[in-house]
Amino acid sequence: MRLLLFVSVLCGLHGLRAADDFHATACEGAYPRHLQGICTDGKGCIYWCWTDALVKTDANGHVLKKVPVANHHGDLCYHDSRVYVATNLGKFNQPAGAADSWVYVYDADTLAKLAKHRLPELVHGAGGMEHHDGKFIVIGGLPPGVNENYLYEYDENFHFQKRHVLASGYTLMGIQTVAYANGAWWFGCYGKPAVLLRADEKFQFTGKWDFNASVGIAPISGGRFLLAQNTVIKGDDGKTKANEARVVIARPDEKAGLIIDKP
Repeated sequence: MRLLLFVSVLCGLHGLRAADDFHATACEGAYPRHLQGICTDGKGCIYWCWTDALVKTDANGHVLKKVPVANHHGDLCYHDSRVYVATNLGKFNQPAGAADSWVYVYDADTLAKLAKHRLPELVHGAGGMEHHDGKFIVIGGLPPGVNENYLYEYDENFHFQKRHVLASGYTLMGIQTVAYANGAWWFGCYGKPAVLLRADEKFQFTGKWDFNASVGIAPISGGRFLLAQNTVIKGDDGKTKANEARVVIARPDEKAGLIIDKP
């Protein structure tokens, strides 16, 4: 109990100092699987989803709490003292029938699992989510050759409302990350090069850039973003040994999509 109280107070103190306490930093530790997404509580704590581990840190990247989770947990969001993670227990990027899509809900202080909600509408695999204006938007996989992306809208009880079509053209494996900021929706996608998409409030496609936001993007104050970067550590045999990650600060730019602040 004392530890939980300390963690809550620590994050609260970050919030009291300034929302701008978020800065470039690395997540403490190394993880077997790569980073899938990040979010913040807006008060000094960062949540990192590592495919099969959920980690909470302070703004300096020091681990406050870490729990194992089901494979594959994806991009995540924070809302009303809870962390919501888009999760697929089946296959991604296949025709309908192979995915097993869910949202897992965690207590933001303790990371205790509180609930899970099945999302049968995400037939290609749930991969990420964001909360804005009383609704959740969930994104995910896409089979090859489909020349648009799909955004699935739910109310706060995860009753399905509508599927939005994003006229983005095909993106490799669909959309990986999502954030709402500055009156727009931002989507990170895989690719060579990776691709950043943008849409307006009504999900009308407004921009596409060669920019990598595919492992985490989260809005912070001043119209800025925390942008996650994953580093693969290989062993002597050339195989992946572990993954590390950090966040940097990025700002919107009409020509480049986002521009990363120099250290």
